[in-house]
Amino acid sequence: MASSLTKDSVTPGTPGSEKTFFGHPRGLATLFMTEMWERFSYYGMRALLPLYLVAPGGLHLSAATATAIYSVYVSLVYLLALPGGWFADRVLGPRKTVAVAGIIIMVGHLTLALPTSGTFFAGLGLVAIGSGLLKANISTMVGHLYNGPDDPRRDGGFTLFYIGINLGAFAAPLIIGTVGENVNWHLGFALAALGMALGLVQYLLGSRHLNARSSHVPTPLSAEEKTATLRKSAMWAAVAVVFYAIVGFSGHYTLNWLLVPITVAGLIIPVMVIARIKRDKALDRVEQSRMSAYIWFFIAAAVFWMIYDQGGSTLSIFATTSAKNSILGWNFPVSWYQSVNPVMIMALAPVFAWLWLALNRRGKEPSTAVKFASGLLLIGASFFLFLAPLAIADGGHKAAAMWLVAIYFVQTVGELTVSPVGLSVTTKMAPTKYASQMMGVWFLAVTAGDATTALLSIAGVDLNKTGIVALQAALAAIAGVAVWMYRKKVKELMGDVH
Repeated sequence: MASSLTKDSVTPGTPGSEKTFFGHPRGLATLFMTEMWERFSYYGMRALLPLYLVAPGGLHLSAATATAIYSVYVSLVYLLALPGGWFADRVLGPRKTVAVAGIIIMVGHLTLALPTSGTFFAGLGLVAIGSGLLKANISTMVGHLYNGPDDPRRDGGFTLFYIGINLGAFAAPLIIGTVGENVNWHLGFALAALGMALGLVQYLLGSRHLNARSSHVPTPLSAEEKTATLRKSAMWAAVAVVFYAIVGFSGHYTLNWLLVPITVAGLIIPVMVIARIKRDKALDRVEQSRMSAYIWFFIAAAVFWMIYDQGGSTLSIFATTSAKNSILGWNFPVSWYQSVNPVMIMALAPVFAWLWLALNRRGKEPSTAVKFASGLLLIGASFFLFLAPLAIADGGHKAAAMWLVAIYFVQTVGELTVSPVGLSVTTKMAPTKYASQMMGVWFLAVTAGDATTALLSIAGVDLNKTGIVALQAALAAIAGVAVWMYRKKVKELMGDVH
């Protein structure tokens, strides 16, 4: 996307105040491009991942194992956003942390490009670590560009930033997916590394336009805390090394020895974090009530993401063998399905923003609980719709590509009633003491949802079977009805938050 830099008057003291990016601080262009290239690398690799795992020319794993690995990976990315935010707050500050994250992601993609299974899983780990570090902090730096929450440009700035995310997500499967599927898997992963390298270079060149607050470490570790943290980290690392060395040398190691602990952590840690906040005696009565309401949204979001993220695994693996993957006689790579969601997001997000405002002016805007209930019903409907192509495939035929496009469309509409609304309500309902941590808590809903999918796959459940798809669809529908039935109770718990 070409940047539009024009002379404009902006708040004095804003870095790069002599120019703007579509009327916003110049630093937004730097962060926009950084996030666009990082998402390009991330979603390109993610589009290839399940296909490479099941391909005869790739790792040639079973669909269940591939889905488990994919789900554990996505779960880990969002789980690591929490320590990623802590690392910036206590050690390096957001600006340096994002630079380090970019380097780790780039090295991770290069490691994925090496043609061995051992380096492949090491590369996945590096990309997950880097993504967790970056995801938690780049949005924070966007906020630093504005004069507090009341700056009238703030919402527009985040909207532009969101467009950058989806531009990268849209282009990645078309470019990286095509090269990976049709030329060479590892060359595709290398292209993801190139994308991150481009983002990192422009970030380092343009970082002078960022707000000085982005370099600030809000609550730096004391010398004693640094020593204690390093000691604990070294101890747990040593325990892990010794444990896996024993398992490996004894001949008992299988992939599940790696997947199961991460999956269990992805389920337990979100529960522990929510419980710790809820039990905190420092929270006043109003904050306690809001947290009780927030638990409803958290569980609803976890169910939503459990199904939604299978668009990149279960649906993608189904398409490799059971869909025609052609429109009007024109064939396209399976990875291209992953571009459907971001292009629909860019088309529909402004429509939804307008719709909520229009309904609000008339006093008819649905409550947050109703929006979440709608999202759950829609994600359930998408899997009920999935039953049709599954039935076609069971009959010995290949399903038309438009069945999958329709599923992604319904899921995208559902996403727009849950994801932006969830981000907004998280910031509004956050207890003062946990204001900076609650966005990480929101990401843990994704972790919990994907960890559930991983656990099912590890247990050997075939997620492309009619019965399990129908069961998941019914679960989402029941959860949606439950949220709707208790909407008044949830609204009461939210207090004055709307």
